Amino acid sequence: MQETNSNVQNDMKQNASDDQVQEQAQSNCENQEAAQSEASSEQATAAAEPQTTQEAAVEPSVEELLEAAKAENAKLQDLYMRALAEMENSRRRAEEAVEKAHKFGVEKFAKNMLPVLDSLEKALELAGEERNPMIEGIEATYRQMVQAMQQSGMTEINPVGEKFDPAVHQAIAMVPAQADQVSGQVAQVFQRGWLINGRVLRAAMVSVIQ
Repeated sequence: MQETNSNVQNDMKQNASDDQVQEQAQSNCENQEAAQSEASSEQATAAAEPQTTQEAAVEPSVEELLEAAKAENAKLQDLYMRALAEMENSRRRAEEAVEKAHKFGVEKFAKNMLPVLDSLEKALELAGEERNPMIEGIEATYRQMVQAMQQSGMTEINPVGEKFDPAVHQAIAMVPAQADQVSGQVAQVFQRGWLINGRVLRAAMVSVIQ
């Protein structure tokens, strides 16, 4: 009986010892897991710190921001000046167009009136010294037309004795030189020319000395 009690006590001690061993092992495992978790957290923190430092290093300084603002301001100033120049050019072109319209607006009409003026001149040449009311009326009409054309900015081209100028003269014949005549001069005008505000409306038809 005593031996049995002794065995039971031994078994109970053994079980208690086993329980303590298991508790100790479980406690060790928990400690290891906590240590591993803490190590992982420290590694993550250590890895994040360089990234944060790098991001802080990339952030531009005040001087860099100021230089960037100055560059942007210079770009906008250049665009503004270009826009002003374009506006000025447009204004000047518009003024030139208006000025040309004022100067040459009657060009087509004046050019169409030149044959009428030529006909009046031819009629007066054929009349010669004859005088009658009709001839006097033709002379008055001719003078009025010439005056109106001059007031409209037109100038007559009658280059007898002048040097031939291909810009305003049209040579239709070459003639031999006579006494006191120089080669290249205009010998005769067959049809007078006209300028309108300095631009050729019709070139004078002439003969030129050889």
